[in-house]
Amino acid sequence: MNIEHRTQRIKSLAKLHGFDHVGIAKAGFMEPEARRLEQWLSQGYHGNMSYMENHFDKRVDPTKLVEGAKSVICLMYNYFPEKQQVTETHKIAKYAYGKDYHYVVKDKMRALLADMEDEFGAISGRCFVDSAPVLERDWAKRAGLGWVGKNTLLLNKSVGSFYFLAELIVDLELAYDEEVRDHCGTCTKCIDACPTDAISPEGFVMDGSKCISYLTIELKEAIPTEFAGKMEGWMFGCDICQDVCPWNRFSSQHNEPAFDPHPQLLDMTPSDWNEITADVFGTLFKQSAVKRTKFAGLRRNIQFLTED
Repeated sequence: MNIEHRTQRIKSLAKLHGFDHVGIAKAGFMEPEARRLEQWLSQGYHGNMSYMENHFDKRVDPTKLVEGAKSVICLMYNYFPEKQQVTETHKIAKYAYGKDYHYVVKDKMRALLADMEDEFGAISGRCFVDSAPVLERDWAKRAGLGWVGKNTLLLNKSVGSFYFLAELIVDLELAYDEEVRDHCGTCTKCIDACPTDAISPEGFVMDGSKCISYLTIELKEAIPTEFAGKMEGWMFGCDICQDVCPWNRFSSQHNEPAFDPHPQLLDMTPSDWNEITADVFGTLFKQSAVKRTKFAGLRRNIQFLTED
């Protein structure tokens, strides 16, 4: 089987497993990305996420994650929901409505890799879903799936940004996709809308230590008082810079039942959230990414909103 045919077959298999878009980039050292990451870390934009400093060499060179790696297969999996919370307070980022995407998407990737091995023989490869030291947005950009926008998220001209990104790093030589150009233009909607000024005035750089997602998920101690009155009702994650992005007018609802919210979730009122118990938390978020913040963390976030 020639390289072109093998590449197209992999893309067809990926779509059979529910991935909406597939792009492939040549594995190798990421020199410009390495320089940008080094500068970002030196400015302290990672806040207390000290793990971002670990395994720097692996973050910028996939051949150190998979010996003999030749290709990075980049995949997009839609999570845009049919129904959303209607409350202006106690909001959860849309990606966390249903079951934890780490497990849902990784299971599909493992099945894809197994199918690839059935067709092409033994493959040295690894699956990554927002896990391990992989610069997923940069690889998706290299693979032609979109551009990294002013809000620092991957934007796709036809479908927006409400997608999980995943990567298969393999030792197969494949046909590689071309990068696409930036389509943000002069738009500054995401910069203007960010209530904590986490996005730089020119865009394309995020001070992670100011991002509401960081403050409500990654930060384990008390949320600094300087952010009081700026959370805009978000208690787990934040979708502001995506919600205002003009390219997300093309978002369409996902077809993944695992990402549907618990039946009670969308009906929760502000008073329900303020009075939430550990048992209710466990029921609502049994298999959710929200469990990452734990009950105590969600209570801290709710309390901070109450004090706004």
